[in-house]
Amino acid sequence: MSVAWVAIALIAAGTVAIKAAGPLLVGGSSLPPRLDAVVALLAPSLLAALVVVDTFAGEDRALSVDERAVGLAAAALALAARLPMVVVVLLAAGVTAGLRALA
Repeated sequence: MSVAWVAIALIAAGTVAIKAAGPLLVGGSSLPPRLDAVVALLAPSLLAALVVVDTFAGEDRALSVDERAVGLAAAALALAARLPMVVVVLLAAGVTAGLRALA
C-alpha cells in the first residue's frame, strides 16, 4: 500500500472518529440554546471565510484583486436580485472566465 493510501485511510478513520465523538459525548441531550446558536453560525462563517481567502489571496498570500473578485461581485449582485442559484453560479463563472479570456 502506498503512502497516499495510508494517509487517506488515516484521514478517513479520523473523520469517522470526530463525527462519532459528538453523539457519544452529548449522549442524546440537547445543547444549551446559546451554544446551539453558535454552532448554527459556524458553517456559514467558515464558508464565507473560505470564499474571501480563495478570492483575494494572491501570490505569497498577498492581497490580490483580479477577475475572481469581479466574479464574486457578479454573484453577489445576482443573489441580491434573487436569481436562482444555478444562474448565480453560471453568471459568476462566466464573468470570471470572460475576464480571464480578455487578459
